[in-house]
Amino acid sequence: MLTAAAIRRILHVDMDAFYASVEQRDNPALRGKPVAVGGNPSERGVVAAASYEARAFGVRSAIPMARAVRLCPSLIIVRPDFTKYKVASQAVFQLFRSVTPLVEPLSLDEAYLDVTENAWGEPLGRAVAQRLKTEIRESTGLTASAGVAPNKFLAKIASAWKKPDGLTVIAPERVEHFLQRLPVDALWGVGPVTAARLRERGITRLIDVRAADEAKLRDAVGSQTDWLRRLADGIDDRPVVPNRAAKSCGNENTFSRDLTNLDDIRGAIDDMARGDAEWLERRSLLCRTVTIKVRYDDFTTITRSHSQLPATRDPDLLAARACALLERTEAGRRPVRLLGVSVHNLVDPSEPPADSGLPFADNE
Repeated sequence: MLTAAAIRRILHVDMDAFYASVEQRDNPALRGKPVAVGGNPSERGVVAAASYEARAFGVRSAIPMARAVRLCPSLIIVRPDFTKYKVASQAVFQLFRSVTPLVEPLSLDEAYLDVTENAWGEPLGRAVAQRLKTEIRESTGLTASAGVAPNKFLAKIASAWKKPDGLTVIAPERVEHFLQRLPVDALWGVGPVTAARLRERGITRLIDVRAADEAKLRDAVGSQTDWLRRLADGIDDRPVVPNRAAKSCGNENTFSRDLTNLDDIRGAIDDMARGDAEWLERRSLLCRTVTIKVRYDDFTTITRSHSQLPATRDPDLLAARACALLERTEAGRRPVRLLGVSVHNLVDPSEPPADSGLPFADNE
C-alpha cells in the first residue's frame, strides 16, 4: 500500500482551443463567434484550431477548411500567426516552470507537470492546478483545462473531461471508479481503427481489457497487449521528463493543385529535405533515417523510409536519399496531393555512439 507521501501528483494542463483563443483574445470582434484558424478553403486549407463556438457546428482541427465552411457557413477564418502563438506559449510555460522544474512539454499548448513537490509548498494537486489556471488567465487572458491524477495516463484523460476551463481530479481512491466509466478508446495508443478491432471482439470498455482472452487481445493490438493491460489497471509508471530530446523532425505540404510532373515533385521533396537538414544543423544533430510521405489525389497515403550509417545532416545527401525514395512510389504516374519529408533516429554527435540495430537497407 502506497503512503500519501509516495503517491505522485501529476498534472496535465491543456490550453483551450489555443490558436483560436489567442485570436479571440487579441481581436474583440471575434469573441463569441465561430472562428477557425487555418488555410484558405479554396486552396485545400485545413483547420488548425477551432473556437468552441465553431465546435458546436462540428468544426474540428485537422478537417478540410472547405468542409468546415459547409458545416458552419458563418465561420470566420483567420490565417495562423505562429509567432504570436509561440509568445503566448512561452508565457504559459514560464508559469509552469515557476512551480516545478519537472515540466514535460507535449506541444505549444500542453504539458505534464509533476507537482508532488512544488515551489508553492501546496500538498494538494488540485490546489496547484487551480492556482495555475488562475495565473494563466490573469497573465495571458487565456483559459486552460487541467487534470490531476497519480499518473500521466489518468491526468491526460482527466484534463479533457470538462473542457473548456475545466479541472478534474482523480484521487487515488477514486481511480477504479473512474476506470469503470471509460470506453476502450480512452486507452493510450488506441485510435479509431484499433478501437474498432477491439469492439469487434467484444472489448468495448476499458475494464473489458482486463478479462479479455490473451490471444484475442493480442490479435487486435499486437505488441501493445501488455501495455494496454497495465493501463486498464490504471498503472502508468512513466516519469515526467523535462526537456525531452527531439526524436524526429519533418514538414509537409498540401498543394493547392495536384502535382503531376515528376520534376516538380522532386523539387518539392528536395526543398523539404534541405529544410530538415537546416533544422538538424541548428540543433547540432545528425540523422540515420529519412522518410517521405506521399498522398495521392484519392487520399491514399504511403510512406517510404531509408536508414543508413553513418548518420548525417548533409543537405545534399539527405535530399538525394529523399528523392531516391520517390522511385518506390507512383509519384509522376498518379497525381499527388500532399508531400512530406521527415528525419528520424536522431544522433547527438557529442554523445558516445551506441549500437543502433538499424538495417542498412531500405525499409517500408
